[in-house]
Amino acid sequence: MSVSIRGRFRNVPVLVWMVLIALLLRLAVIPFDTIENLMDANHIHAWEQGNVARALLAGHGFGSPFASNQPSAIMPPVYPLVVAVLFHFFGIHTARSIFAVHAFDCLINSLACIPVFLVARRSFGPRVALWAGWAWVFSPYGIYFSAAWAWSTHLLLLCLYWLLCLAQELEVSPRLGLWAGFGLLAGFAGLTEPSILVVVTFLLGLAAWRLAHAGKRWLLPGLVASVVLAATISPWLIRDAVVFHRFIPMRDSMGLELWMGNNGYAVRWTSDQKHPLHDASELAAYNGGELAYMDQKKEQAEAYIHQHPRWYARMSARRALYLWTGFWSFNKDYLAMEPADLENIPFATCLTLLGLLGLFLAWRRQPFEALRYSGVLFLFPVVYYFTHPEPYHMRPLDPLLAILGCYAILTLTGRAGDTSAPAPAHRDAEKSAGPAPTFG
Repeated sequence: MSVSIRGRFRNVPVLVWMVLIALLLRLAVIPFDTIENLMDANHIHAWEQGNVARALLAGHGFGSPFASNQPSAIMPPVYPLVVAVLFHFFGIHTARSIFAVHAFDCLINSLACIPVFLVARRSFGPRVALWAGWAWVFSPYGIYFSAAWAWSTHLLLLCLYWLLCLAQELEVSPRLGLWAGFGLLAGFAGLTEPSILVVVTFLLGLAAWRLAHAGKRWLLPGLVASVVLAATISPWLIRDAVVFHRFIPMRDSMGLELWMGNNGYAVRWTSDQKHPLHDASELAAYNGGELAYMDQKKEQAEAYIHQHPRWYARMSARRALYLWTGFWSFNKDYLAMEPADLENIPFATCLTLLGLLGLFLAWRRQPFEALRYSGVLFLFPVVYYFTHPEPYHMRPLDPLLAILGCYAILTLTGRAGDTSAPAPAHRDAEKSAGPAPTFG
């Protein structure tokens, strides 16, 4: 009997084990979440995403994430809609709905094991893929943030690695259905968090360039992907234009985000005490009209930057350093606000250094893989260097650093095995069919 049971367990695919173990670890941490219970009904006026979800359920459309009844374009639509569905079934800000949202994030974060494994296998072979998949299962950032940080970060992370998985296929295949699927997923990801669109543009450009270099059609596939992407995000853009009588590029909060990090405050990476959620005078100004408030904050931030260019340059460099190493300051006032930094700095720094080492080794052996990874790693966080960072901003890049770190370790120890990218099943068929025309 025991032999039979062991045999059954051996037949369970490794990806299933990865997802199940990752999910159990993340769910187990939820009851111990006492640091960042974002969904508690008393947390900063009932939590920003939850406020939008509550407005949706009340029939008011996409309302403000702050203590306001006005319509808003601050939050992109996907995650508030997810929260609204869970609130509908489990109650608004009830204990059950709070657990449901955290559990959803844990599930999404765990499912990322699948595309992480597939991307790593296509890039560096099965052994690196196995290591990278398990590294994500036990990632401290993956476990903590999915259990404690109820935000769109985890859905964005899952979308990013499926986009990377599809992008690896786009680079060798001009199939229109594949490119359309990429455009659809890219649009969904953009409606989850618009900052991903810079990465989408890079991946599409790289795929088109590689197809053109191989003598395959690239123009029509690129147009198909772009049209599907535009069609996916256009309902949100139209909604914003109708509601606010102005074109808004996905969200209207850039003025506030820029001002939060560029107003002279430097003790911490952002001045939360000046945010409308915490400052009554700022909330009153915001309630005078969202667009007018955002325009005012943009003008104030740009004026300060113009008057203090050296300060802005130093702060931008500090923000970049913080995102990659976790280090901001050892000032006692700062550490009183961020006591976990002393433990986080060495971990974040080692993760970054190991990932950069893997990128260097990949550049020497597989430059196209290194180019794709570099584009994602270095383009995604750029906007936060110039506005303001948050710890969760870098979390979508953690699995990529894990893949590169595992590749570095296995390469240096001579255990990476065959790191050549496996050919897709359709490639031989394409070759036998002869070259496709260069233009669609």
